[in-house]
Amino acid sequence: MVVTTCTKKTEIIEVEVMEEAQCTEGKEESDLDSAVSEDTPVEDYTIENITAFFEVTEVHNHLPQYSGDCHNLINIQDARMCKTKPARGKGYTSGASCITSILISGIEAKVTLDTGEFCTFLGKDYLQVILPELENHLLPIEGEKFSSASNNMYPLGILDTNIVFPHPAGSVRMKTEIIVMDNCTSQHIILGNDYLKIYGIEINNYKDRYFTIGENKRQKFAFSNMTKQISMISSKKDTYTEEFVSNLLLEEQINPSLSPKMRNELIDVLYTYNNAFAPDN
Repeated sequence: MVVTTCTKKTEIIEVEVMEEAQCTEGKEESDLDSAVSEDTPVEDYTIENITAFFEVTEVHNHLPQYSGDCHNLINIQDARMCKTKPARGKGYTSGASCITSILISGIEAKVTLDTGEFCTFLGKDYLQVILPELENHLLPIEGEKFSSASNNMYPLGILDTNIVFPHPAGSVRMKTEIIVMDNCTSQHIILGNDYLKIYGIEINNYKDRYFTIGENKRQKFAFSNMTKQISMISSKKDTYTEEFVSNLLLEEQINPSLSPKMRNELIDVLYTYNNAFAPDN
């Protein structure tokens, strides 16, 4: 069954010849037998057939996945974990970011390698943080529509620039065109699947986490350990918020009908603009 479903023309022709040889009576030699000389040892002929069978099997293993109404699922195997299995309900704790540091026009910036994004972009606010002088030097972009998972994205222009991935053994420079989005709030550049594919960037999650660029698989680039940084920032913010609530909002009345989520969002807004509160004196 594996051989008959193979798309290789050579193997299909070989199967047809074999079937013809089996079904034809009185034929002194089949086409397959004629291809083998009388001096060829039987052992060598057997090895050739085994090799051909393994080649067909290898092709079958690399056939693309398909979707349809009928799935004949056979030989289902459990995926082997490369890391320690997290406790039940804590699977999300084993996640890690794909953020790393780059240089853009000599300025250090953060970039996320995002295989789920169609194109490369950054937010207007982050551009003003790292390179505000380039905001008025964008290439025009018209008639294009972009959307993320939750809302539409509004492009302002294209930033034509080089980005450099620093490495002690030799840094790598890439020519890129980064779309600047008006309503993107991300505080780093999103390197989408366009340039991941163009430059052959591969992310490795087996044992050590790193990524490679192009054909040089020995030069490994590391990701930033953003998980600890985010947790530290979150804990500091929680401490400041608690002090703000206890000191400035002690006598204020928050509507008790608000949900916990709405209450926390309101406190975050008040904390962000705490300078609007009049001093006691």
